[in-house]
Amino acid sequence: MTSPVGTRTLGSTGPAVSALGLGCMGMSQMYGAADRQESIATIHRALDLGVTFLDTSDVYGEGHNEELVGEAIAGRRDEVQLATKFSLRHRPGGGMTIDGRPENVRACAEASLRRLGVDVVDLYYQHRVDPTVPIEDTVGAMAELVQQGKVRHLGLSEASATSIRRAVAVHPIAALQSEWSLWTRDLEVAGGGGAGGDTVLGVAREHGIGIVPFSPLGRGFLTGALTSPADFAEGDWRRTHPRFTGEAFAANLRLVDAVRDLAAEKGATPGQLALAWVLAQGQDVVPIPGTKRRAYLEENVAALDVELTADDLARLDALAPPGVAVGGRYADSGYAYGDSPEKGA
Repeated sequence: MTSPVGTRTLGSTGPAVSALGLGCMGMSQMYGAADRQESIATIHRALDLGVTFLDTSDVYGEGHNEELVGEAIAGRRDEVQLATKFSLRHRPGGGMTIDGRPENVRACAEASLRRLGVDVVDLYYQHRVDPTVPIEDTVGAMAELVQQGKVRHLGLSEASATSIRRAVAVHPIAALQSEWSLWTRDLEVAGGGGAGGDTVLGVAREHGIGIVPFSPLGRGFLTGALTSPADFAEGDWRRTHPRFTGEAFAANLRLVDAVRDLAAEKGATPGQLALAWVLAQGQDVVPIPGTKRRAYLEENVAALDVELTADDLARLDALAPPGVAVGGRYADSGYAYGDSPEKGA
């Protein structure tokens, strides 16, 4: 496979994918209203630019996102490395439930294939680890999908170091999808979802697992486009996000200002610099910035041309050390692997 943006291989057993992916969630939920035609046009533009690694989930828009992605890639399936996820469900009254039971794995996979309009998914993730179901049972059911030819590779999302070790004992894991950016560096920190002195990043690499960072632009904050909470549209979940409210917002703007200054020196936008930092963390790292507009997609792709020197990386490390962001990653900390009940399982 060739790609104008280049390719990277996810870990030692995973697929070759475009060096930059596209997160499609915002086309269906979380970030305010989306225009269906612009969303599909964005996916088409991504494929034209060589961004062929597409990420969705059955929970995004309660299946809407998979249907939209399926519509967009119809006739172009051979160009795409398609990833989707299972195990999360919205509760009617708010919040989420996690279901990692083997029977749910099978049912969700069949439903995803149907909505996507494909025979096989390239990468199938468990969206969150279910603390009530042994991960060996969940991954065992996922492995059956590989044997049946319905899934090519397996992944985990927001899994702890302990869960990663238990999962790989059942079947090779190609990718770990977790939040990683200049303002979320928990993957690199011992205890940030790790066990004892381990880091999640270290354990993943120990087992030949590629890293797929979501929200590499800090949920849009690191682009510099957000200057006050008033910038959020109706229906944008960031209105209640701990890092985007009250004093945290003002405190976090200082990091954006520092990134903006260095970006100007490099002739890049703040978002491009932030994305270039993630891309520079290793050839096994494939970020999936999300957008629902072609203009932002094109800006993100241009980050691949931003070259960071060792001095640049050292300056960014000093500006944005682990823990620099004010506020938690979620209003409900249970969605972050470091606080997950399965951490020490």
